[in-house]
Amino acid sequence: MIEVNHLYHSFYVGKKNRRQEVSVLKNINLNIEAGEIVSIVGRSGSGKSTLLNLLSGYIKPSSGEVRIQGENVTNFTESQWAGFRADHLGFIFQSFQLIPSMTSFQNVELPLVMQGVPDKQRKQKVAEIFKRVELEGLEGHYPSELSGGQQQRVSVARALVVNPPIILADEPTGSLDNETEAELLAFIQQLNKEEGITFVIITHDEEVASIADRTVRLEGGSILEEEEMSR
Repeated sequence: MIEVNHLYHSFYVGKKNRRQEVSVLKNINLNIEAGEIVSIVGRSGSGKSTLLNLLSGYIKPSSGEVRIQGENVTNFTESQWAGFRADHLGFIFQSFQLIPSMTSFQNVELPLVMQGVPDKQRKQKVAEIFKRVELEGLEGHYPSELSGGQQQRVSVARALVVNPPIILADEPTGSLDNETEAELLAFIQQLNKEEGITFVIITHDEEVASIADRTVRLEGGSILEEEEMSR
């Protein structure tokens, strides 16, 4: 499903004539199978968020290769990435990233609008998703009118509405209380089991990492170890 081969990434700091290279990721090799839940864990600065940005095409690697569902996406243009994300990837963020001026329904509908899905089909699809994530009755609420857990469920609904085979989650429980975190993690496991969605979860939380089939630990920009989990 996802193949990462000899991936390196660096950035530069300082003025033009005194620029210094800072290495963030070093020779990352990783294979993620269809239907897996894989957690990427590490301390702040270990490179886990950079790896997620490389997998989603928001930054380009300094060298190496990324393949998703057999397609080499390493040198995609932004236009190519936009189309690829729409068809293949869903995203869940710690900060939810809902548009405050839009209702919950409109936030979830937005990816379908961007894909040019006809109005009637959009409305039906979004209504089905709201039922699926148990948010019926909240379609007309704005993000500020929802609890943190409800906002994250809207975020999950937005990720699911395009039926992505892969969901990339960046600290998805970071803004949630313990009870709501447990509910979201159970829902992720349910989606994985029932629909075969592949999840890549960036986290520093061992409790979150424990739901994965496999945990990849980063340290200093390199893979320290990979651990098969029992769940």
